Amino acid sequence: MKAAYLTLPGLLLALALPSLHAEEDAPLLIEAAPRTCQPLQYGPLLAAELELCIQQAELGHANAQYQLGNYFYDGILTERDYGKALHWFEQASLQGHADAQLRLGLMFARGEGVSVNRSQAYVILKMAAINGSDDAFDASDLLDGQMSNEELQHANDVLSHIFRRYLKHIQAQDADTPFPAR
Repeated sequence: MKAAYLTLPGLLLALALPSLHAEEDAPLLIEAAPRTCQPLQYGPLLAAELELCIQQAELGHANAQYQLGNYFYDGILTERDYGKALHWFEQASLQGHADAQLRLGLMFARGEGVSVNRSQAYVILKMAAINGSDDAFDASDLLDGQMSNEELQHANDVLSHIFRRYLKHIQAQDADTPFPAR
């Protein structure tokens, strides 16, 4: 049996129109729509699921952005479009979505939708690894062996800059707290 959720509109409708529930078997619970964008399953609800995913992605939900990027990358329900895939992976990556960062880094490494940029790919893959992607850690190690000394130096300079800015941000937050660190 599917789980049903009492939604606010459903509750308001139930309270405002009690005559609608004159029958004993009339449900008071209204089944809620799926709450998150999931990998799409072919079936009668496919269009609605895709629309939900698009809406959630546009609202800034990182997992929906990642899933939408996958749909465009893999050509699911649409023509393969690396530009749109890149866009949605970038949006999710900015929120620290490790799997999106992995896909984005690999796109830069392979030149899918963008020019090959191994330094950029390396930085993104390292960030994905920091955010928990073991595959990104392995991919950055493989990419390291393909990079020139200049590319690797540039990537490490960028990473160093990112980490210094992050450290300053953390230190500034600690200074603003009413409870000093001990």
